[in-house]
Order: sequence, then structure tokens, then C-alpha cells
Amino acid sequence: MLLRIEVVFAGEGRQLIKAYRLQAPASVADALCLAAAEPDFAALDGANAPVGIFGRVVARTQMLADGDRVEIYRPLTVDPKTARRSRARRGR
Repeated sequence: MLLRIEVVFAGEGRQLIKAYRLQAPASVADALCLAAAEPDFAALDGANAPVGIFGRVVARTQMLADGDRVEIYRPLTVDPKTARRSRARRGR
């Protein structure tokens, strides 16, 4: 059975979305290996970046289901609390 999945990355100013078909059973690590072969994903640190499926952080050993969206997360550039305080000060 072939699984249809997507691997996505949202960077600053750009989004990468690639669809793949994997032979079941397949894990998140298998999907990341496929994505790493793509030139668009080659510059990403997929080996160390946190990953998730539909907004939930998962281990690379997590098995995939048909239709899953594997997300590669990037580090935060600003602490959310600091950003909120800064916006609140500007709004006064």
C-alpha cells in the first residue's frame, strides 16, 4: 500500500510543501530522508530540527498514516513573551 504524505517547512518569507508517496509501513525518518534528497530541503537541518505531524511534535520513529503532513519546525527567532510585551508597549 502506498501512503500519500506531505513534508512541509515554513521559513521566514518562504514555505516549502512537497508531496510524496511512500511504501507502507513508513516512519517520519523515512519521509525526512526523501525530503533531504530534494534541493529545496537540502539546506535545512532536518536531522536535528524538531518534527511533528499536524502540529503535534513526534519522534522520528513515529509511523505514518495515509494523508499525514510531516512538519519540520524551525527555532523561534524571538521569545513569544518578549514579542507580546513589545507589541503592547507600541500600542500604548
